[in-house]
Amino acid sequence: MPGFSKRPLESTPQEVNQRMTAGEELRLVDVRELFEFQQARIEGAELIPMRSVPQALSSLESEEKPIVVFCHHGMRSLQVVGWLREQGVENCTSMAGGIDRWSLEIDRSVPRYS
Repeated sequence: MPGFSKRPLESTPQEVNQRMTAGEELRLVDVRELFEFQQARIEGAELIPMRSVPQALSSLESEEKPIVVFCHHGMRSLQVVGWLREQGVENCTSMAGGIDRWSLEIDRSVPRYS
């Protein structure tokens, strides 16, 4: 059935961190805006603002590494993952709670902002 995946739509920051700590190569995609990225970022993440995701589709479709999409609180990234899956990109998940939860639970050196 097209658009159906057995993979969960979301991963917790703990799951993402465990995968990275175990040496798994992930493509971290930050779908926030540039001004947000300048305030706080996760090391190694690439910025593709939500509105630019359609233009980046070919790059995301051809990605062999699992893609973890995140934003500030996890709403935009969940929308992006839903859209990507509709386009046939199955190897993507949204990081639940976004960079804010990452800052609270994984890396307190990442600034929180409102």
